[in-house]
Amino acid sequence: MSAKNSPASRHLALLKKGDSAVVTGLMEANGDAEEDAIRLRLLELGFSPGEVVRVVAESFPGGDPMAVRIGNTTFALRRREAALIRIGQDKVVA
Repeated sequence: MSAKNSPASRHLALLKKGDSAVVTGLMEANGDAEEDAIRLRLLELGFSPGEVVRVVAESFPGGDPMAVRIGNTTFALRRREAALIRIGQDKVVA
């Protein structure tokens, strides 16, 4: 298994339209103030461990931003923001 696809490095930005996963946490803080603010906002929005997240749309071309649903709410996230959200299993049976 490559480092890119190892369980420790799996993040929401890797998913495509229609994929679902379970949030396992957020990436570790690296001292970047802007990234830390985004991380805090993601937690406030509900991207917390155990929540199921589903990619409902991707912008064309390039797939950025992506629309994701968590609970009954849909959010538009840039891929770099989605990369801060760690995920577990690829497919979730709803």
